[in-house]
Amino acid sequence: MSGLPRWLFGAAGLAGLFIVAPLAAMLVRTRWSDLWGLVTTESSLAALQLSLRTACASTVLCVLLGVPLALVLARSHLRGLRIVRSIVLLPLVLPPVVGGVALLYTFGRRGLLGQYLEILGLRIAFSTSAVVLAQTFVALPFMVLTLEGALRTAGQRYEAIAASLGAGPTMVLRRVTLPLVMPGLTSGAMLAFARALGEFGATLTFAGSLQGVTRTLPLEIYLQRESDPDAAIALSLVLVLIAVLIVLATRGRGARVKL
Repeated sequence: MSGLPRWLFGAAGLAGLFIVAPLAAMLVRTRWSDLWGLVTTESSLAALQLSLRTACASTVLCVLLGVPLALVLARSHLRGLRIVRSIVLLPLVLPPVVGGVALLYTFGRRGLLGQYLEILGLRIAFSTSAVVLAQTFVALPFMVLTLEGALRTAGQRYEAIAASLGAGPTMVLRRVTLPLVMPGLTSGAMLAFARALGEFGATLTFAGSLQGVTRTLPLEIYLQRESDPDAAIALSLVLVLIAVLIVLATRGRGARVKL
């Protein structure tokens, strides 16, 4: 018998209904007989392929950048880490369109760095590279926070033992720390991939919407919403299915770690 007040279960049921009802409404509205044709049009396939490619690329960047940052936040004792952690959290609370504007004024043709890249012949804004950078900007905090939490939960006992046996810092990191938190690293990468795949605001602002170049699946859904609502719903279901699979995989890893 649970010791929770009964009214909490009713409130929890309302919260669950609030999440499930929109998804159920979308399922009811779906034209199932035409689903395959709607998601396999030329523009839909181009948007899906671009989304998968850019989301994979941004996930790789999140791992390359996020793992060192998470290790520093969790294992070092440098001054100002609280400020660094707050900065890392900013993309989570900023409106994505603000992130897109910030990226545009950094990597655009007249941006802080973009003006120098332009001299070298490198144009990032409104290109596929811009999509990757926008997705990385919004997804990186998921990688960092997930891995930092795993590092803090794992503690430093095994690392201290390895160091006492003569292992250097790099060997401890490679042979002890990273294998120990690999489930957390994998979960963080999966969450970053999911966030990158669903990114809209920063991508539209920084990369635009050019079919086959910068028009990802969320942008295609937004455009189809006016011209072909049925196609928009069908493509939305594709994103929902991918998100469900990622959530189930992440939760499954979490359950195995607890065991």
